Amino acid sequence: EKIKRDTISKTDSVLSKRELEVLELIAAEFTNDEISKKLNLYKRTVDSHRQNILNKLQVKNTAGLIKYAFKVGLV
Repeated sequence: EKIKRDTISKTDSVLSKRELEVLELIAAEFTNDEISKKLNLYKRTVDSHRQNILNKLQVKNTAGLIKYAFKVGLV
């Protein structure tokens, strides 16, 4: 699955391309371990991306991430 181009333009000033990929997979119900395997990253790297996304979006948890992903059209 590829991130929609119009979505990137809405969020590129906030999240990196990799963070958008991680967010899209989180919204698709992938675990951090599954994301690490799919993107060929260490799990710790995915953990860091997830925390950075939470901080950048100023949300507290996965529910906040999903609300944001829905709002910008990732889901």
